[in-house]
Amino acid sequence: MKALRNYLDKIKPNFEEGGKLHAFHSVFDGFESFMFVPSTTSKSGTHIHDAIDSKRIMSIVVIALIPALLFGMYNVGYQHFLAIGQENAGFLNLFGYGFLAVLPKIIVSYVVGLGIEFIVAQWKNEEIQEGFLVSGILIPMIVPIDCPLWILAVATAFSVIFVKEIFGGTGMNVFNVALMTRAFLFFGYPSQMSGDVVWVAKGSIFGLGEGTLVDSFSGATPLGQIATTKAEVAIHAINGSTASLSDMFFGFIPGSIGETSVVAIAIGAFILLWTGIGSWKTMVSVFVGGIVMGLIFNQFGAADNFMAQMPWYQHLMLGGFCFGAVFMATDPVTSARTETGKYIFGFLVGAMAIIIRVLNPGYPEGMMLAILLMNIFAPLIDYYVVQSNTTRRIKRAINK
Repeated sequence: MKALRNYLDKIKPNFEEGGKLHAFHSVFDGFESFMFVPSTTSKSGTHIHDAIDSKRIMSIVVIALIPALLFGMYNVGYQHFLAIGQENAGFLNLFGYGFLAVLPKIIVSYVVGLGIEFIVAQWKNEEIQEGFLVSGILIPMIVPIDCPLWILAVATAFSVIFVKEIFGGTGMNVFNVALMTRAFLFFGYPSQMSGDVVWVAKGSIFGLGEGTLVDSFSGATPLGQIATTKAEVAIHAINGSTASLSDMFFGFIPGSIGETSVVAIAIGAFILLWTGIGSWKTMVSVFVGGIVMGLIFNQFGAADNFMAQMPWYQHLMLGGFCFGAVFMATDPVTSARTETGKYIFGFLVGAMAIIIRVLNPGYPEGMMLAILLMNIFAPLIDYYVVQSNTTRRIKRAINK
């Protein structure tokens, strides 16, 4: 690292004002600040100096995502070898297959997203923000494994340009960038985001995982089965015959790459809460909202609506509910920022996710649309919380 530091110090004058490579100053600054803590400090004005900054926040979130990502890679391999009747192929084969299948998506996400951010930073003569460090890894984790790379590239470009940069960049976006990428894919290329053919990788990679699909193979997710299949199949899925509770909990089911394992997501939640990066108020409220709405539908839902009859705890374990509660709803930019608002925002996200699942079988996931909907209302929630506090303080001052 010392050698790299010395090399950067040597070439740095070329990127400063008057240097022959000054046009690429933001690129150099972005790389340098990523590798090393900047040595510059403020000289004037009022500033609050803290041990945490955006780079550290993003880095911790990425670390928290690693357990879900690694398990997602393993599950991709497991689902593939299960589909060809070779689920006992060994850990290295299963994980190696999943790693090779997921890695291109991560590369495409970062190359496209960071490439656009570098271009925009150069054009605006601003420093490169760290926001896409998290979005770049979230995007491949919330898409099906069979999503074509070119479609992923188009969706990522659309989201970075029209959801983030057009609003002013990191910290200014109204909607969660990763979720808008998924929404663009879902509505723009529905055949690549739904059904039973996109959740399991079926081809071999560099000769690894060769085989023929077994006759009984079905790549549908449990939520997809309940929402779209015949009644008797849905009942089996609800009772755990299609996917056992242990499979749901540990994540051995078809689904988006990083969303299946409750255990891996819980590890990430612990990291976020222990470091103070994630809001426990938002997380807990999302689960409370989901539980309450699940119990309401269990009690009053139509008997022939099998999604309504699904136990509340299965609602929490299936789809992207846990992943969304931990990593998406807690986004500090697009969620509520007031402490009371976090409770309201989280509760409504959880409740709305279950409502969408139960009442609209065309969107069995629910969590994506619920968070994006509440992203719109987050500023309004904060506004009324602040107004309520202001009104209460005025009344208290008058009554003294």
